[in-house]
Amino acid sequence: MSRGLGDGLYETLHTAALEHRLQALPEGAATFAALDKTAAPDVLARHVAEIVRRSLSSHDDGPRRQALVNGVVELLEAHDDDAVVALEQLLAVSIAPGVHRVVRPAMPLSDTALLTNTKDEPSLGAELQAEIASADRVDLLCAFVKWHGMRLLSNQLDDLKARDKPLRVITTTYLGGTERRAVDELVRRYGAEVKIKFEEQSTRLHAKAWLFRRDSGFDTGYVGSSNLSKSALVDGLEWNVRISAVATPALVRKFEATFDTYWNSPEFRAYDPDRDADLLDRALGAQAGGNASVLELSGLEVRPRPHQERILEALDAERTVHGHHQNLVVAATGTGKTVVAALDYRRLGGVEKSLLFVAHRKELLEQARRTYREVLGDGAFGELLVAGQKPTVWKHVFASVQSLREVDLPAFEVAVIDEFHHAEAPSYQRLLNRLKAHELLGLTATPDRMDNVDVRALFGGRVAVEIGLGEALEQDLLCPFHYFGVADNTDLTALEWKRGTYDVDALDRLYTGNDARTRIVLNALRDRVTDVGRMRALGFCVSVAHARYMAEKFTAAGVPSRAITGDTPAHERASAAAALRDREVACLFTVDLYNEGVDLPFVDTVLFLRPTQSATIFLQQLGRGLRRAQDKAVLTVLDFIGQHRREFRFDVRLRALTGSSRERLVDDIEHGFPYLPSACRLILDRVAQEVVLANVKQGLRGGRKVLVDDVRSHGDLPLFRYLEESGHELVDIYGRPNESWTALRRDAGLPAEDAGPREVELLKRVGSLVHIDDIERASTYMRLMLPGGARLADMTPGERVMAHMLVYTIWPDLGGHPSIDDALTTLRGHPAFVDEAMTLMRFGADEARVVPGDLDIPGVELRSHCTYRRDEILAGIGWADGTRKTRGQAAGVIYAETTNVDALLVTLRKEEKEFAPSTRYRDYPMSADLFHWESQNSTTLNSAVGRRYLDGTSHAVLFTRAARNDEFGGGAPFVCLGAARPVEHHGERPIAITWRLDRPMPQHVLRSGVVDAA
Repeated sequence: MSRGLGDGLYETLHTAALEHRLQALPEGAATFAALDKTAAPDVLARHVAEIVRRSLSSHDDGPRRQALVNGVVELLEAHDDDAVVALEQLLAVSIAPGVHRVVRPAMPLSDTALLTNTKDEPSLGAELQAEIASADRVDLLCAFVKWHGMRLLSNQLDDLKARDKPLRVITTTYLGGTERRAVDELVRRYGAEVKIKFEEQSTRLHAKAWLFRRDSGFDTGYVGSSNLSKSALVDGLEWNVRISAVATPALVRKFEATFDTYWNSPEFRAYDPDRDADLLDRALGAQAGGNASVLELSGLEVRPRPHQERILEALDAERTVHGHHQNLVVAATGTGKTVVAALDYRRLGGVEKSLLFVAHRKELLEQARRTYREVLGDGAFGELLVAGQKPTVWKHVFASVQSLREVDLPAFEVAVIDEFHHAEAPSYQRLLNRLKAHELLGLTATPDRMDNVDVRALFGGRVAVEIGLGEALEQDLLCPFHYFGVADNTDLTALEWKRGTYDVDALDRLYTGNDARTRIVLNALRDRVTDVGRMRALGFCVSVAHARYMAEKFTAAGVPSRAITGDTPAHERASAAAALRDREVACLFTVDLYNEGVDLPFVDTVLFLRPTQSATIFLQQLGRGLRRAQDKAVLTVLDFIGQHRREFRFDVRLRALTGSSRERLVDDIEHGFPYLPSACRLILDRVAQEVVLANVKQGLRGGRKVLVDDVRSHGDLPLFRYLEESGHELVDIYGRPNESWTALRRDAGLPAEDAGPREVELLKRVGSLVHIDDIERASTYMRLMLPGGARLADMTPGERVMAHMLVYTIWPDLGGHPSIDDALTTLRGHPAFVDEAMTLMRFGADEARVVPGDLDIPGVELRSHCTYRRDEILAGIGWADGTRKTRGQAAGVIYAETTNVDALLVTLRKEEKEFAPSTRYRDYPMSADLFHWESQNSTTLNSAVGRRYLDGTSHAVLFTRAARNDEFGGGAPFVCLGAARPVEHHGERPIAITWRLDRPMPQHVLRSGVVDAA
């Protein structure tokens, strides 16, 4: 739909002649009077065109119809030629002789409605028949496809195929509800493209929706409860909402974006009856029989899920960028770590590489071998070394750690050790000492062992990748939680604070024997748990005495409980866990015994009975209840909150739980945490909300003196050692306006490098370097800063571009320097700034978990998948050449003539508010290598800019960021997604273009912008 039509009609509607002519049309007077003439031009245009369309459709006389249209067009011609062309296109179907004629839906295409299949309203089936008949493209999304429902639409679907109009269908095998005959018929008879989600254990795809796209712009859709079945379309008590591009354009746009994203997701697989019929039968049969958890979908290529793809990206970066060939992956149970290991092995070369896979039980080894066979498509892959079974070839061995003690261990090219948190055990230590492998991969859900050993130390303290709580919940890998913050009326403000936490003895005295608080705990449980006597709870206490006290009080209150501590004998621990599983006790109280490493998937309730500032410990304790179990729908969490000292930080645990930034956390608290993963809830009672909100706001307001005092209390530590020991994060320093580590050290009385004449100004900008995430750029920037560094004339061409990028990052206005050389000279004269900048860049480059890629564009020193500030981008493509300022200059689309680069800068969330439906679905990733983008509103197909995009005569490079600002307080940097080529476009002013990236985008970018696949 052309926006020219809207612009023209917006002005033309106010002419008396056009108003009179529209009112003279049948149905025109009443509808025109009701028009909102202040509406957006495109909405207004569609309303007017629909008035004319409805009027014309009531006349069968061709000349009369032609005359009516000509009258409207004649009035428009003097005002807007584009409007004339667009209106003619919209009405062509109504006036052209011999054109496809249809019975239109009972509801006008511009209207919305709620259909409930009740008397005196059209049935959904009848409306769908009419909608299909006038559609140019049809998309259907439904959990079930049934033969009896599909046959009701057979005539219209036959006609759709005869008109060569595309039909796309997305469905699932969930619960075995889909019928293969119906799916086969869709493909073979009606020419549909069908994609199926082969459900393995659960589904999030319960949507039922139709979208009818029309070249006229009058798109319509139906969203509701109706699958493609007879009862849904004819006589079932089904509710469906009709949406339209005229009345609800944002909803139609979201439908299009979400459907296209699903369609391009690897989660949904193309179905070919000749190839996949047996596979679909097995999947449907397994679902209907309730055996989905053991379903093996042989014949489907095993593809990584999004979180698994991110792990593989990180492993590639560790090896390629950092040269690390001993890597640790930390991910919760249920995330498919063995699948990741098999996919990683396939990428490393597969069966050509020798492999040793180590686990501690035969069942785990057999399951792992099945997984490798499925991933590799080789049913004979691998030999077992366990329980008396011995390999003969010794190339691909799945072995227990115990059996390896008895053999001479050959060298392997790839070694994988599952459950690596056992690695400090003597048997694992002996294995690691003997093992020779070029690639070692450790897999664990729990790197922190309860004997205070951190297995990260075996990897130099480094984790290749860790799948966090939020990501695992979004991927539907863990049990959802309902988290309740309950005020407990305890006052902790007078307690002593030592090195980042409360004094444990003081906490013990406050909680142990506090019967009033215990009554609050019991009452809160009874209010929020269906049957307290049948719950399976863990309660985390401050001390052994506190745990024993709570167990005694709960038991006395009719809630049988036990206290289990580090001093409890192993057999009693096992007995207590069994008693909890069998519901002989309802709660086990402990100090930190169940922080990690114990598999208790049946735990359905967690009680936080002490303040925990450490996000790591908090998530470990929470994680004890997040394992899925057959009879557990949700984990109930009760966190008891008192009045805290100002040093205590609620934002640490809440950010770990929600994934929110510090700034967004305030809105989350005030509005009830609306953006948690599906099925999760976080509810604070009124008093708890007041306490938490005041605490978080206080932390945001400043408290610089507190931070300086904390820096002083930790002594002369390097920046990242201080962050590790204090529990602070980088944002706690650089998220403050104009803050720097050097200034904090100086104010804390700690030594720092010498100051320079412009140090105050420079230190305010040092935080602009925290985003740098590739080794080559960091090393070049550092070399350029060193005293005695080269002048531009003596640099390589690439170094000259990098010098411009560095200077513009620090001074978007060039800082008053007449040249880039003068700016570099100023930087080199400030040792403290250079030292801090180098520290930040080394850290950023070391934390990078993506592999940079060359753009291969002459004169451009940017690399795909790396992060850049806008000023760097302008310099990197040659737009900022040392004579221009980048501050206040080009935004959105930047064209650099010297390099012939179109830099497309996309902010995915265009408004400050979290959810803005009117703009959110304009620019978004459709898949890892496809991106939907809209040009500027002035761009037409025949303009020089439009032709440059569509003909590919320039180098289009795509950059994205999630939001305009980041938690460091400035404009957020962009990730370079790399070169892109147009594969599809429609419309103009703006032109909607689908770009195909030369290289699939990183998973963290895809997750930040894509509509989540079901």
